[in-house]
Amino acid sequence: MAHSLKILHDIYPKRTMKIVSSFLFISLIAINFAFGQNKVQTAINEFAASSHMKYASISFDVIDLATGKSVAAYDPNRGMPTASTAKLFSTATAIEILGENYRPQTRIYVDGPIDSIGTLTGNVWIRGGGDPTLGSKYFCDDGRERDFLYAWADSLKKKGITKIEGAIIADASEFGYKGAPDGWNWVDMGNYYGAGPSGLTIFDNLVEYTFKVPAKVGSISTLSSTRPFVPNMVVHNYVSSASGGGDNAYIYGAPYSMDRFVTGTLPAGSSAFVVKGSLPDPESQFAFELQEILRERGIVVLGGSKTARAMEIQSASWTYSKRTLLFTHAGETIGRIVDKTNEWSINLFAEHLVNLIGYVKGGDGSTYKGLSELEKYWSGKWSTTGMQVNDGSGLSRSNAISASNFTNLLKSMDASLNGKRFKESLPVSGISGTMRNICKDQAGHGKITAKSGSMTRIKSYAGYVNSTSGKKYAFALIVNNQTCSSSALVDMMEVVFNSIATY
Repeated sequence: MAHSLKILHDIYPKRTMKIVSSFLFISLIAINFAFGQNKVQTAINEFAASSHMKYASISFDVIDLATGKSVAAYDPNRGMPTASTAKLFSTATAIEILGENYRPQTRIYVDGPIDSIGTLTGNVWIRGGGDPTLGSKYFCDDGRERDFLYAWADSLKKKGITKIEGAIIADASEFGYKGAPDGWNWVDMGNYYGAGPSGLTIFDNLVEYTFKVPAKVGSISTLSSTRPFVPNMVVHNYVSSASGGGDNAYIYGAPYSMDRFVTGTLPAGSSAFVVKGSLPDPESQFAFELQEILRERGIVVLGGSKTARAMEIQSASWTYSKRTLLFTHAGETIGRIVDKTNEWSINLFAEHLVNLIGYVKGGDGSTYKGLSELEKYWSGKWSTTGMQVNDGSGLSRSNAISASNFTNLLKSMDASLNGKRFKESLPVSGISGTMRNICKDQAGHGKITAKSGSMTRIKSYAGYVNSTSGKKYAFALIVNNQTCSSSALVDMMEVVFNSIATY
């Protein structure tokens, strides 16, 4: 630099030289200032340059919420499957369209008269409205899952019913009978995280299988029990004992199929190892559970339990106009469901939120209708071109969502009247939910509220950052097909997150 200035002195007069020197000095300060403020870009560039990212796809974006301008980016428009960060779309849209105080409803009807001695000449109908919280472990204590059914039975007794000549009929048709969203894998649907949404969901659509595992390695285990008891379910058990390790068992089974195949291994010598799977037919289980509770309460049910899905095959469609509504059960609020969904990444709840959006907006509780309403809502605020959302939970590998899609969503929610409520539902880095171990005791501790996503060869995060500079940012980082372990990848991501938190 000194040599360059000497040459300039020889060429230009002193006055001109003073101006040139001042210009160069100011330019150097500006360049150094720019590079000094660009440590987030430096961090993501170094992240992407890692040997572990050689074959990976990366999408990254950070925007300043005050100005809307980009702070740093790396292929921000690259659409990819993101795993559970996709729940940001289902939860944000539910709060925006349904409102935090909306409560899904389940209605109880009868289709015949009740005589003077308490005999119902007809059936009891359970008309589902897509409430995912009935008997949910996230909203009631262990052992209290059936309390709502006992309350229903008591309500029927108060209506004078002591005997039902017909059946208990569960009707989940409001959400259709597709069973699972597009793009879900066969390997997922039988397991607890692959429980599909239903117009009538009960006990989180979950079944707990308890196995007794022999001490001898390689021996086949014994299935001791299931909770709840599922009538007509046949379990084909191929689970063997292994030395060490945890739950390496997998459950295979399609929606509505009563055959379940359990494979893999469990720790040798376990006397009561619990493996969680999805409920084959929530509608059928719902009718059965209410029937059993009614019998406990002394109400005779002569016609057993039935489902609208099975009856639809044999008879014409029905309406409720000629039935008598006895009472309505209001579920938990959308706000509380969103809280649980984002904090603990509950796939079932996220799917239900999408279904409820379609149900409330158009009377169609299918996943297709809900996602159509979701896309329509956000495309009116920013360009959704290239974005593909095929489910509410992120379990579908057909999803294609970019980092910029997330920052656009987060920016819109930041400006929304529902923005504060939405942010409160997100886990906090180093403190709560699925973010409790991210940036713990690091620069980003407590400064990031975000949703995480994780599946095989997929890791993502998206949310908000309150930096030490006082600025507020929205960010998203999505990685597919890295060659390092998940824990090593998180360590590398934390470097990027900490750079945002201190920018």
